[in-house]
Amino acid sequence: MARARDYDDIPGTYVFDGRRSQQGYQLNMFCMSLNAEANRERFRADERAYLDGFDLTSQQRRAVLERDWLGMLQLGGNIYYTFKLAALDGLSMQDVGGAMSGVSGGEFNQMMIDGGRPVDGNRRTGEFPADQSPEPQSPEIRSTAGHSS
Repeated sequence: MARARDYDDIPGTYVFDGRRSQQGYQLNMFCMSLNAEANRERFRADERAYLDGFDLTSQQRRAVLERDWLGMLQLGGNIYYTFKLAALDGLSMQDVGGAMSGVSGGEFNQMMIDGGRPVDGNRRTGEFPADQSPEPQSPEIRSTAGHSS
């Protein structure tokens, strides 16, 4: 079992550390493959067949096909790599941030202009009274974009 990190109990925080790097290696290699125009065309033509060339977990594969941006990060994706997929879809970083936050890209952009998210609830889970502690985060897939091929 992996040793606990001091940031493991911050709700909604998915630090791209060595653990996530190993977990998401194939996912990130898929995303990096989209640097080549020929690969982007192959992916556009048949997403499922293109993904067969990578040793993705079933959860990672589903996250890609459903464009579950938060799920990709939870499953080891690096935001800089996964954004290559978002760019292929014509999305901005604000669109992706909004999808991960449950708001539109425009609302997310305005939230950042206004100073970011409120700090309420963005604390360590150990700081909450036992009856108010948020549910622990798990790497389950939570579709945020509704995209499917």
